[in-house]
Amino acid sequence: MCERTTASIAGIAMPAATPALPAPATGSRRRRLWELPSHAYCPVVGVCLPISALRRLVDKALGEQVMADDYELHCCVIAECKSRTPLAERLQRELDRRYASAQRQAALAKTTDDLGLWWASCQRGNQIAGGLWAVLTHPRCDVALEERVLSNIHMLQHQVGAAHRADVQRFAELIDENGVLARELGAVQQRSTRVIAEKNACIERQSADNMQLRAALIGKDTALASLRDEIATLEAGFPGLRTRVEQARHIEAQLARIHDLERQLLLEQHRAQSLQDKVADLAALSASVAGNPILAEPVLPAADGLRDKSVLCVGGRPGIVPIYRQLIERTGGHFLHHDGGEEESAARLDASLAAADLVICQTGCVSHGAYWRVKDHCKRTGKRCVFVEKPSVSSMARCLQDIGQSMPASTDAAVDTAACAIYAAELKT
Repeated sequence: MCERTTASIAGIAMPAATPALPAPATGSRRRRLWELPSHAYCPVVGVCLPISALRRLVDKALGEQVMADDYELHCCVIAECKSRTPLAERLQRELDRRYASAQRQAALAKTTDDLGLWWASCQRGNQIAGGLWAVLTHPRCDVALEERVLSNIHMLQHQVGAAHRADVQRFAELIDENGVLARELGAVQQRSTRVIAEKNACIERQSADNMQLRAALIGKDTALASLRDEIATLEAGFPGLRTRVEQARHIEAQLARIHDLERQLLLEQHRAQSLQDKVADLAALSASVAGNPILAEPVLPAADGLRDKSVLCVGGRPGIVPIYRQLIERTGGHFLHHDGGEEESAARLDASLAAADLVICQTGCVSHGAYWRVKDHCKRTGKRCVFVEKPSVSSMARCLQDIGQSMPASTDAAVDTAACAIYAAELKT
């Protein structure tokens, strides 16, 4: 298929060929290229010589650059190798130079069988081209071995072609995959560049903050050193300054202690005043039992004064509220009571004020809101309101006496001494 009868390449005449000598039947001389069978030239030229090396040899042989394509060049070189031409001799020298090592290894085989075994080892390795040239030119290569070698090369070329097509397809797939990976790599590089830029910016900010903190620390150290120098100067100028400072701190602590004691003293004084009020109530109770004229003297409001009148008592200690009830009810009045905003609601106070005819307000036991609410209601309605400062039985008794003196006389009401006894029992509990 690759053979040509012409002896020219791309219109350039080749030198005249020398007739090929027949191969010797015996001896140790290696066969030359032009002594090989015609069907061996195609695999020898195609396998043993790359197309680039073959083109250089032809260009040197012709003295100019050959413009033929690879296939035409291959076919014309095969036609030239059938006889001993200058181009064939150049190819012979080039092949001997390229595969000298393989020829030396093949020369160790002294029989055809040994040469066949050596060719099999070349097939298993990577010396196919060198093994092909060394076996075909070996003096012990007979026709059978030659046919076997050429058939192996023929099948190997088919396999190489199929592998080449698979490699081309795989190469195209790898190109596509490489494009995808290149795009992904570009995206990753962009992200990496952005992240690195952000990290660098963060590092710069942290470096600036670090410098500011160092400057602030240096300033604080400088101020601390200056303060230490001032303290040393003050201590040197005022001997015993540290002792004085400690004494001043001790005085401040003592003053704080004195203030605490004064507050406790005031608290105890309030407690003592409360106890004194209780003692005064007990003394009033004792006086009533002994015939004290203040409590023994009956309260004499007129029969028409408090009789059937509603008297509202706002405030007062819970323990003496029953005594207030008995004192007022003995005069013929109706007793009403409100605690002054401690527990009972302000709405109930308004209802009690509306139902009362007379209001007695214990100012020491009511809230400010209840006090102003009572005062405002009595001012608007014109009801009489009596304010009592100390919530005690004696104060209530004097209040009732004042009310009785300002009203017509009556002989039906008096202070109930049994109520005082009840109050004394409650104080003991």
